[in-house]
Amino acid sequence: MDENTRVFVISMAAELAGMHPQTLRQYDRLGLVSPGRTPGRSRRYSMRDVAKLREIAELGSKGVSLEGIRRIIELEDHVRMLESRLRELESALADELLNRPGRRVFAAGPAGEVISMRAGTRTRRANQIVIWRPLALRPADGEK
Repeated sequence: MDENTRVFVISMAAELAGMHPQTLRQYDRLGLVSPGRTPGRSRRYSMRDVAKLREIAELGSKGVSLEGIRRIIELEDHVRMLESRLRELESALADELLNRPGRRVFAAGPAGEVISMRAGTRTRRANQIVIWRPLALRPADGEK
């Protein structure tokens, strides 16, 4: 069973969330938590729904209005969806880069220009040592 499996009747979900069942019905009407329905139209809640109910209670105890809570939940759901999409795109990009024959690698040159390189090669790096001293600690002209 995963966190999205809708198994809890309203009384059990209310108990797990520390709320009254009528509060859950109100939140359902407002669209804050939308439980699944059985063929007989009774509500079934998942562990994710219970966690969301607990979050609603916490936000409400901090003085956030129901409309504010609805907006926060909506934005959190949107962020979760965008993060999921980002992971999909990163995976697709990684697959494309690994599977494309003749792929090229790019590096930055000393002046910030883009240098195209063959895969498996490295750029030449400067290996001189530069010593930096703050102006207040630098010797005066002629001193060493």
